[in-house]
Amino acid sequence: MKKKLGILMAAVIFALTAFAGCGNSSSASSGNNGIKILLSLNEMDDFRQTLVDGATAAAAEQGIQLDVKDAEGSIENQSAFIKSAESDGYDAIICSPVSIDTVVALKANAGNLPIVFINSCPDEKYLEADKYIYVGSDEKVAGQYQAEYVLDALSDKSELNVVILKGPKAHSATIGRTKGAKETLEASGKTINYVFDDYANWDQDTAADLFKVFLNTGVTPDCVICNNDSMALGIIDACKEENIDLDKLPVLGIDATANGCEAIENGDMAFTVYQSGKGQGTAAVEAAAHLANGESVGSMDGVTDDGKYVWVPFEKVDKSNVSDYK
Repeated sequence: MKKKLGILMAAVIFALTAFAGCGNSSSASSGNNGIKILLSLNEMDDFRQTLVDGATAAAAEQGIQLDVKDAEGSIENQSAFIKSAESDGYDAIICSPVSIDTVVALKANAGNLPIVFINSCPDEKYLEADKYIYVGSDEKVAGQYQAEYVLDALSDKSELNVVILKGPKAHSATIGRTKGAKETLEASGKTINYVFDDYANWDQDTAADLFKVFLNTGVTPDCVICNNDSMALGIIDACKEENIDLDKLPVLGIDATANGCEAIENGDMAFTVYQSGKGQGTAAVEAAAHLANGESVGSMDGVTDDGKYVWVPFEKVDKSNVSDYK
């Protein structure tokens, strides 16, 4: 219901904006009229589409011009977009980096423009309060939530055989989610055996193939923790092919995608974590507007004490509440 409500709200916002015309909208903040923001996307997928939709709706509501440019996975494309932003009259940049290794170059290419990073978090040393900040969800918390579910579901076991399937090696979500899960498991006092730990790069088919290779070892896993729902669905595919009882093997994902939520409803997936793309997109536009106006983001909900991050909370999803997220 939350996803459907978000889509409905976005539609209403666009309708109201169109009705008001191109002049001053009654729903727009007068201090933001005339602001021009570039959203440089690394590459479109289902989750990033929700992020873009949230940002677009928020910009329309506030009278902000938001232009979305998809780099289609190309560092060169993204560098070109960022490099021309200042001369093209933009006041701020929202950027989902193709690679976090390019952050220094992106900052240099942006000239004097502030950047709100999204989706993939740069190292803290590259962030600066009220100039180069990150808006997103604290990835460690998502992994922590997964581990807490496992520890509760398997509370009768003193030793756990854990399979972990991860996203791309250098991605901040991969690093944070995996770290949060492992730290929470290891703090439990149980014996934790990572019987399989590999990168499936967010991909469903890759995860399925890797898990089938693991099954050839003959080791019995107690749970499978995946950095996203797509990889969890790949594990489920492999389990069904191999006639593994999913009632006895908790499979966990992150993102609460439509397919992930359906898998929970069907009893195939045990748990996922809702990451609000709409919430992140909305917060990114609000932060960019503050920076474009020369203002601090210190008054925003979720801002950290050092002013470098704005966190949008994760939410736990299992069979008891999955209907709220469809």
